[in-house]
Amino acid sequence: MFDSYFAQGLGFVSYILAILCFIQKDDRHLKSMMILMNLNHALHFYLLNAVTSSLCCLFAAGRTAASIKTKEKWIAGLFIILTVLIGYLTVAQWTDYIAVLGSCLGTFALFCLTGIKMRWGILVGSCLWLINNILIGSLGGILLETTVIIINLTTIYKLHKHTNSTSI
Repeated sequence: MFDSYFAQGLGFVSYILAILCFIQKDDRHLKSMMILMNLNHALHFYLLNAVTSSLCCLFAAGRTAASIKTKEKWIAGLFIILTVLIGYLTVAQWTDYIAVLGSCLGTFALFCLTGIKMRWGILVGSCLWLINNILIGSLGGILLETTVIIINLTTIYKLHKHTNSTSI
């Protein structure tokens, strides 16, 4: 029982890290916080026995770190291929592919998009992760993705508003 409480507790730590992540207006700060969140969330999912989700989070941490240094599309493609491969090798049920798809979408957004478009890509990925977390029973993950969706929408609105006010 302690293991379950500890695992769920790590989900709530991820929740706090996600809030710190998605209130960032600077892409580099957002990505740095995302690395910490994904590492913590990988452990959270592992302890919940959700191996595919755990590995997707580990790859997400690696791809986010790489996306800080480069925007090379081939690296995005490599991470997407590796994520799909890991998913294929570890899925226990078809619903595990939801995490794989969410992770691939996040990879595309971080490498191929910037600013508001990047956040829209992350938003769609967050919706997939929300579904994944509901299916796994990750309480902190459900709260995390619901809040991330709200915060990300708010940040998108603020960035859009700021862009429109500076172009006048």
